[in-house]
This record gives sequence, C-alpha cells and structure tokens, in this order.
Amino acid sequence: MFRSRFRIFSLISGLMCFFVAQGQETARLTFDVAAIRLSQPGTRNGSIKPLPGGNGYAVQNMPVRSMISLMYKVPGKQITGGPEWLDSERYDIVAKADRAYSLDDLHVMFQNLLADRFNLKFHKETKEGPVYALMADKSGSKMKINESEQDFKIPITSPQYYVYVGTRVPMPYLCWWLEQQLGAEQRPVINRTGLDKNYDFKLSFAPDLPDIPREKLPGDLPDRPLLFDALREQLGLKLQAQTGPVEYYVIDHVEKPSAN
Repeated sequence: MFRSRFRIFSLISGLMCFFVAQGQETARLTFDVAAIRLSQPGTRNGSIKPLPGGNGYAVQNMPVRSMISLMYKVPGKQITGGPEWLDSERYDIVAKADRAYSLDDLHVMFQNLLADRFNLKFHKETKEGPVYALMADKSGSKMKINESEQDFKIPITSPQYYVYVGTRVPMPYLCWWLEQQLGAEQRPVINRTGLDKNYDFKLSFAPDLPDIPREKLPGDLPDRPLLFDALREQLGLKLQAQTGPVEYYVIDHVEKPSAN
C-alpha cells in the first residue's frame, strides 16, 4: 500500500513539475514598462536599436511600418494595408525589460508591444514572384566569422557615404538590409548562402542613381563598383534573379497607441 501511494505521489509531483516547466517555457515575453510618444515635429533622422545592456529597446522618430519591418525582418514593401498614419506619424519609444535578454527575445517583446499597445493584427500571404537569391560566389565567402558575444549594437553602420561596416552580421539580417538598398527593385532577398554564422565585413560601392550620371557623382564614388559587383568582389557573395515565394504581411487592424 505504501509503495503504491508513493508511486502515485511521485507521478503527481512529476506531472506538476512538467506543467510548471511548460508554463515557464511558454511565458509570453513582454517589456516591463514602455513609454510611447509622438515625435516632435521637424525632428530629423530616426533610429531603432536595443539598449546597450540588452534590457530594452529605444526608438526615435520612426513610423510604425518601419518598426514592423525591422521586428519581423520583412521589407516595408511587403507590408500591405493599414491606415495612412502608419507611415506619416512618427514615434519615440523607450521600452525596458526586467533584465538582459537575447536580441531574438527583445524582438519578440517588441512584437508583443505592437500587438498590445497598437492593437496590431495581421495575416500572412505567400505568392510566387520575382526574388533575388543571395548566394555564395564560386570564389567563396570573403567575410570574417565573428563568434564574439552579442553586444546589442546595430550590425551594419555607415562611417562614410556608401561605405558600410558589418559587425556580427547574420545572413537573414544582411538579406533584410540588402532589400533596403534595392528598394526600387521590388524584389525580396532570400538567403541561399548556406552560411549560418555571424560575419564581419566592409562593403563600399557606388549608388545607382538613374537621374545622375555615374561620372558626376562626388568624390571617389565614380571609381567604386556598383552594389552587385561589390558584393562579389568584397564579400564573396552574389545576387541572382529568380522566381520564388514572396511572403506578405497583410494588416487587418491597427490603432494609435494606448496611453502610457
């Protein structure tokens, strides 16, 4: 009798521990506090970046569509629907968590902030369309693997005009960034490099401006390669035009943010 009761007790205790653990694993990630305000009219430039310690996110003078684009790693042109203010109104946000989290967790927190404070709802639609496949060139990658700890800095910065320095850049982020540079192309960039690390690189190229002849660009820009050639020569990557699945985020509902 004692052994039977002990087995039942052990079974119940084990189940309780299992469900507690499951509850902890599926706990919804949210910021502890978040202050959201309209940006001051006339403010120039904008930024969206994690706080240095990894315990939150700071947004300055950014529209909501750009926030959705970054947090879900989807180009703005693939976010359809929504009211006009999604692009015209700009916001400042300071969101803080109870401790430091990984960058992926912070992005989930921000996604939940958009759902909770902006009442954002959307669905996804996938359609076949023109894409660029980012692939390793036959010469192989020329980027340096970076295995350092996450430092919560912006992965790609620009110290000078059309010169970009990448630090700890994963390929999905590079694809997202390239889509921003190729905005006029209307082609998503799909990662088919097979590279799964974080990488350091320097990329320098000339802008392709249809209204300005290349020889009239300032400084040394006329001597630089265009982006497609620069990727191949400097990073050992190439963009290849293909047809593939294009995922669209279709906004079903969004509201101006709730009070702080």
